[in-house]
Amino acid sequence: MSKICQITGKRAQHGNNVSHSKRRTKRVFDVNLFTKKFYWVEEDEWISLTISAAGLRLINKIGLDAAIKRAAANGYL
Repeated sequence: MSKICQITGKRAQHGNNVSHSKRRTKRVFDVNLFTKKFYWVEEDEWISLTISAAGLRLINKIGLDAAIKRAAANGYL
């Protein structure tokens, strides 16, 4: 499973751990992803999405159908 949100397209970022002595080592900032099932009324079926917390807030704000259409238009689905 890739670490990419299917609604917003958020993915893991790379950065540095910085110690007290300012020594830098590489690390990965993972996205807050989880798998959630939604009932899609327009298609009359259950779908399972890997979404981030921001994607869940977007679905709550604009609705599932609008969020899926936006994600498909941006190439995330």
